[in-house]
Amino acid sequence: MSGGFDLYDELARGVRDAPGAWRFIRLFAARYASPIVAGDGRDEGELRAAEARLGFPLPASLHEAYALVGRRYDLTRSQDRLLAPNQVGVDDTGEVLVFRVENQNVAQWGVPLSAATEPDPPVVFRLNSAREAERTWQPFLDRVSLACVEMVLSEWMFSGEMFADNRELEDEAIALLGQRFRRLPMPDYPFWAGPGGSPMRWFDGLGAVLREDGGTWLWVRAATADGIAGVRRALPGEWLMDKG
Repeated sequence: MSGGFDLYDELARGVRDAPGAWRFIRLFAARYASPIVAGDGRDEGELRAAEARLGFPLPASLHEAYALVGRRYDLTRSQDRLLAPNQVGVDDTGEVLVFRVENQNVAQWGVPLSAATEPDPPVVFRLNSAREAERTWQPFLDRVSLACVEMVLSEWMFSGEMFADNRELEDEAIALLGQRFRRLPMPDYPFWAGPGGSPMRWFDGLGAVLREDGGTWLWVRAATADGIAGVRRALPGEWLMDKG
C-alpha cells in the first residue's frame, strides 16, 4: 500500500501547517488511492459564485481545499459529505459557515464566522440529533487544513470495500491496539457521536490503517487480505466482515 511512503513521518509533517496539509493530501492520495490530477478540484468560477452568493470570501484554506480535491469523492464524500460550493451556507444561528455534514445530517462541521477572515481558521462541529438545548457548536480541530487531513483519511477509510473491516471495542482490545500498532501523529479530536468522551485516534501497522472512534469502535483498511487477517489476529474479537 505504501510504496516507500512512511505514513507516520508524512502525517507528522502534514499536521504542522496548511502547506504541510496540502502536501500530505497529495502524497497520501498518490500512495493510497490515486494521484490528484487537474479536474479533481472545483474551478475558480464555482468558488467565486459561492462567495458572491454568501456575500464574503471563503476562508483561504477552505478555498484551497475545494480547489485541490473538491471533486474527489473518494477523499471527500465516501461516508460524510464535503458540501459542494453552491451548498455551503451559514447555519440557523447565523454564527457558523457549514461546509461538511454527516451522511444523514446528524452532525455538521463549519467555521465560526467570527474567524472566517483568518487564513486557516478553526473548525467546530454540532450534533443535530442532540436536544435543542444541547445543540451547540463545539471545538473540533484548530485549523481547516488539519480538518481536511482528517477528512481525507476518514473518507478514504470508507471508500474501499475490499480488505476492510470493523468491530466494537472493549477494554482489552483497546489495550492491545496501543501495544501492537503504531499511534499516528494526528492530534486528538472529538468523536462527534460521543463528544466529551475518549478522542478519535489513528494507528497503522501490518500493512493496515486503523481508526479508533472514541474507544467504542474500530475501523481498519489494508492493501491485502493478508493485512486484514493480520490485524484480526493481533486484535482477536468479533470482526463484522470476517466470514471465517
